[in-house]
Amino acid sequence: MRILVLGAGGTGGYFGGRLAQSGADVTFLVRPARATLLRGQGLRIRSELGDADLAVAAVTIDELPALPPFDLVLLSCKAYDLASAMDAIAAAIGPETRILPILNGLLHYDALDARFGRERVLGGLCFISATLGGDGEVVHMGRPASITFGLREGNAATGVLQQLAAACATAGVDHLLATDIAQAQWIKFSFLAALAAGTCLMRGSVGSIVATEGGADFMAALHEECLAVAVAEGQPVPEAEARTARGQLVRAGSPVTASMLRDLEAGRPVEALQIVGDLFHRARRAGLPAPLLGAAWTHLQAYQDARAG
Repeated sequence: MRILVLGAGGTGGYFGGRLAQSGADVTFLVRPARATLLRGQGLRIRSELGDADLAVAAVTIDELPALPPFDLVLLSCKAYDLASAMDAIAAAIGPETRILPILNGLLHYDALDARFGRERVLGGLCFISATLGGDGEVVHMGRPASITFGLREGNAATGVLQQLAAACATAGVDHLLATDIAQAQWIKFSFLAALAAGTCLMRGSVGSIVATEGGADFMAALHEECLAVAVAEGQPVPEAEARTARGQLVRAGSPVTASMLRDLEAGRPVEALQIVGDLFHRARRAGLPAPLLGAAWTHLQAYQDARAG
């Protein structure tokens, strides 16, 4: 199976690199400067789970049309870069190609389905905290690094996900071939939206929020708003998963923040619309009260406006 990974940043670089390390046929689609770096010094991963220095195949968008279509395209861009990402991978798509997005949120599926056809756009998500270091190395922070994938309603089954699961097993990548990918997506989406909304609005970690008077109640109420939206969307989060998520959102002393807060504090673009905004809009369409989500969404819009000048 030939795999094309869009980007060799924190997420794509880590998962694509681990697959390449195990012998999988992986090519990275990157910008010219990144391609030059990868060709010159390889892909370097720094992680508690093991460092790696790998010779990898890299291609630019101008070089992509000369290659035959790929079997699987792993889409790991930021959600706000979706339009340019779809343009970039178009030349890699053949009749049998399948696309696996592991972007945050769910808003990207409508655009991907419209561009490439629902039958070829699979369901996916990941949990990882990773970024690029100053010398272009992939820095994986902490130990969790997992990827979940499955067939969405309307997908044509080709066996590509079974091949991916086998490749992940060989690579030692924590993975799950989900029988209900929609439920898995809503478990993550509801948790991530609460985490991003809470830590961005309060400009602090979970631990710093819950240490305040009313902080734990605030995070719990925010999570309840997100869980109510999941119910309205026909994807209620199972009680055990909701309880686990709640525990992480109100854990005393927790240093956890959303990656959105780290981006915001660095003055970078944020996935505000795709995570907090989308969940708030879903709540409003369902007629659900979501004052805390609404406050966080307003706050993030103000940040984006200020950043745009």
